[in-house]
Amino acid sequence: MAEGDTLLNAAIGAAVSIVLSFLPFAAVLGGAVAGYLQVREQDVGEGARVGAISGLIALVPVVLLLFAIGSFLPFLPLEVGAFTTIALVVVLVVATLYMVAAGAVGGAIGAYLVDEF
Repeated sequence: MAEGDTLLNAAIGAAVSIVLSFLPFAAVLGGAVAGYLQVREQDVGEGARVGAISGLIALVPVVLLLFAIGSFLPFLPLEVGAFTTIALVVVLVVATLYMVAAGAVGGAIGAYLVDEF
């Protein structure tokens, strides 16, 4: 479809991740789609790279949700607001690591599958 167009393939993979977000490991599936579309021959490194970018793009709705939750922090008592801020930062870091790593793994799998199918 768009061989070599990294951002387009990553965006397509991110869209797959977001649409299938109700499934476990949806980021792996989105990364696999991005990696499969990106490479012509088995290039696992390139597939992992575009899969990681796909994971970053798919992270945008999570960040928007965390910002929406964080907008209520000024209205909470100080102790609850401080705990919630720390919790939101931890959730953001864990979500980022998960989405990027899962996307990269999926991208590598997708690049590997190029010669198989």
